[in-house]
Amino acid sequence: MTVLVTGGAGYIGSHMVLSLKDAGRSVVVLDDLSCGFAWLVPDDVPFVQGDIGDQALVRDLIRRHNITAILHFAGSIVVPDSVRDPLFYYRNNTVQSRALIEAAVAEGIKHFIFSSTAAVYGEPERTPITEDMPHQPISPYGTSKLMTEWMLRDAALAHSDFNYVALRYFNVAGADPQMRSGQSFPRATHLIKIASQAATGERSHIEVYGNDYPTADGTCVRDYIHVSDLAQAHLCALNYLEAGGNSTAANCGYGYGYSVLEIIDAVKRVSGVDFPVRMAPRRAGDPAILVAGNERVRNQFGFVPQRADLDLIVGDALAWERQLQVMKSNEPVERIAV
Repeated sequence: MTVLVTGGAGYIGSHMVLSLKDAGRSVVVLDDLSCGFAWLVPDDVPFVQGDIGDQALVRDLIRRHNITAILHFAGSIVVPDSVRDPLFYYRNNTVQSRALIEAAVAEGIKHFIFSSTAAVYGEPERTPITEDMPHQPISPYGTSKLMTEWMLRDAALAHSDFNYVALRYFNVAGADPQMRSGQSFPRATHLIKIASQAATGERSHIEVYGNDYPTADGTCVRDYIHVSDLAQAHLCALNYLEAGGNSTAANCGYGYGYSVLEIIDAVKRVSGVDFPVRMAPRRAGDPAILVAGNERVRNQFGFVPQRADLDLIVGDALAWERQLQVMKSNEPVERIAV
């Protein structure tokens, strides 16, 4: 039984590939490399550069590799960009996912895990956020993901042999502890990534978008989950589906949050570097507080976090940034699609 990982050359997808390999699972990666890097895919993992909306390609991959499950990470994730260009997000996240789901159903795929987001909740009424709270996204990004969840729900209702889990991420950070992968996209907007770049001299400063939110220090509060723990949560969800579990959605976070200023302080503390911080206006689509209620992912899937410590997350992110600096002087080896 082989697992197809879409977006498997990207940040989270590449960590998922590592977790599957570490668990002894057979993996195939499909990625268009718009944000990913072929060198993040292990040499012994079949890699195909292509579009998830290419149904002929997807169906051929499913047949050739005897794929029984799809873990879908491919998509666009920058909230302010989705506000500026909503139609791109509806095409890249929603329309392309529809094509992928249709190909999966046509080829008899039984298990599908979708990379969703806490942005489906919009401005929550209370925290921690539970899965049954209203879904009222305030950005096209969140709406594009919610629409994909709806398509999966309806497909599962129409096809009894198809089941899915939608995992709603909060804020993902850190890097593989063995330094096999990490956030490598230079224009990434993840706070810990940006702060780590400032600490290692890749950026001259960091900007804080808004300090007038209704929080203790006026900056946004987020629930940060280590990327390796997130990959493990997906593996737990896959095991759950393969054991006959029902389709569902679940939050992925630790159940507590840190403000933007607290994160910056942590990066300064762990790195020992006091980099400049500038205040800037709020960004469109940013809720004040997003903290996960995580009982479902723990109790239903048996997920047990292993790296739920802020300094550990920051330390791994910083180590990866330093490794990237060393790698910059070396030309990465090109992978050949198979």
